[in-house]
Amino acid sequence: MKKRLNLRLFHVVLIVLISIGVGYGFGRFQINARWENFRPILEIKNQDVPNAQSLDMGLFYTVLSEVNEKYYDKTKIDATKMLYGAISGMLSSLDDPYTSFFPPKENEGFKTQLAGEFSGIGAELSLNEDNQVTVVAPLDGSPAKSAGIRSGDIIAKVDGESTAGWDLPKAVENIRGERGTTVTLTVLHDDAQDLVDIEIVRDVIELESVTSWFRSFSCNGSSCQEVVDCTNCVDIAYLRLSQFGEKTNDEWMNKVNKLMPQITSSNNFGGVIVDVRSNPGGILDDAVYIASEFIPSGKTVVIQEDGRGRRVPLNVERTGVMLDLPVIVLTNKGSASASEILAGALRDNGRATLLGEKSFGKGTIQQPVDVADGASVHVSVAKWLTPNGNWVNATEGLDPDILVEYDASASADLEEKELDNQIIRAVQELSR
Repeated sequence: MKKRLNLRLFHVVLIVLISIGVGYGFGRFQINARWENFRPILEIKNQDVPNAQSLDMGLFYTVLSEVNEKYYDKTKIDATKMLYGAISGMLSSLDDPYTSFFPPKENEGFKTQLAGEFSGIGAELSLNEDNQVTVVAPLDGSPAKSAGIRSGDIIAKVDGESTAGWDLPKAVENIRGERGTTVTLTVLHDDAQDLVDIEIVRDVIELESVTSWFRSFSCNGSSCQEVVDCTNCVDIAYLRLSQFGEKTNDEWMNKVNKLMPQITSSNNFGGVIVDVRSNPGGILDDAVYIASEFIPSGKTVVIQEDGRGRRVPLNVERTGVMLDLPVIVLTNKGSASASEILAGALRDNGRATLLGEKSFGKGTIQQPVDVADGASVHVSVAKWLTPNGNWVNATEGLDPDILVEYDASASADLEEKELDNQIIRAVQELSR
């Protein structure tokens, strides 16, 4: 009897927690509770949707009760796992890969990545439109990038186990691990026909989100060579953003403060290259902050549009020091989210030319909310639009003004100098 009472108490608590979570996360639900046949029935109606159907939680209770009472292996019944599974299943019904539930372990990993240090392979993951685990971008200097993981790779298996049906937190949980351990990813490269196995040794990823250099180039026609002590050369400032994390703004200002004396003293300054290739995004406010370096006061960086079509512009929030400098932004299919916000803002405000390849296309904004026991739910709360009102999402992406595909063979001799054919083309454009 005591066991049965505990089970029923668990049923009630579980249903109440889920109901509270739904109401808390989405905010505008009318919840009516009643008892029927000694079981709690909850009817939930969304106030923002006309003629919305009521949700009778009695079905959920019935299924849970049947499993608890009849499933043959009682050792497999874990109340916490069932709760997490129910929440993940509820969110998956939205068909939105970016609205997801992060159990405590995965939530901690997400936060440490934004803080700039974590243990794993160093790759930003997502689910594509077919719900396949996909690489948005391998991070700079990461084991994933060194092993040959590329933007757009579909991860079909992890250590031989199929990823079919996995949600994002499960993919992160299985791929991330302690330093020195090995994971084998079976991937399908973009435009390839056959799967390949890639073995990766996990490591501690200490991510510096901003790197920079100031160099001189001699350009002749379609070729540019880095040179030293050249009176007829063009000087170029380069700023690479690998993510938008907790330290990005401070790192950005540190690099800019070191570059500006060189820029102002140059007799033949060509311009600034802002490189957001394979940058999976991160914190929205960082994109607004960095865009403000180049865009005049009062201008719009990005527009948020909620589910009812209400638009709220986010405008320049400070006075930048690069307001009059020529700018080229480098993009590729790993440039996503906050990277696209920055690139789109600079182009729509007439402050930059986009060069490279089409961006990823992630046009929604997620709000992470910490919930019980260290878990979190990330909810897509709005679309984001470029200042001109364009929605960059899914297959749309940002098309470059100057299409230049990455050429591995042409870039092989440039790698030691941290250059490639796309950077050289940007130098060429700024030297005109």
